[in-house]
Amino acid sequence: MPMKCPFCGHEESKVTDSRTASETNAIRRRRECLQCSKRFTTFETVDISLQVKKRDGSYEDFSLQKLIKGLDSASRHTRISHDQVRDLASAIASELMENQVREIDTTKLGALVMEKLRALDTVAYIRFACVYKRFKDVDEIMDAIHTIAPK
Repeated sequence: MPMKCPFCGHEESKVTDSRTASETNAIRRRRECLQCSKRFTTFETVDISLQVKKRDGSYEDFSLQKLIKGLDSASRHTRISHDQVRDLASAIASELMENQVREIDTTKLGALVMEKLRALDTVAYIRFACVYKRFKDVDEIMDAIHTIAPK
């Protein structure tokens, strides 16, 4: 489908600059119409139709914002910045897209998130694990801490 100039409607333009917009998973393109020479900007997004299978068997669309919110909660008051959280969420979404995943259950998604968090910050990892694994008592939390604590 050709890109029409918003000024004259001509269907041919040239791209003068391209940049990624990681927080929106988009590509920003600066274009110039080959007929009227006016410039305009387009944003191209990748439409990932990824379904998350929840524990109760229901499905919901993958939400980058929901992932960012969960990572933000786990990372609050740690050395992980909000920018790092957004980058991590985008990296996880990109990995799923690259592997052409169309459906993922929450256990696999949670394990992927925990793997990435574990490499960044132990406290954020444990906080996320508490929610993801639904620990029922302190012993379960202590077991999780002992599995990652240096010997």
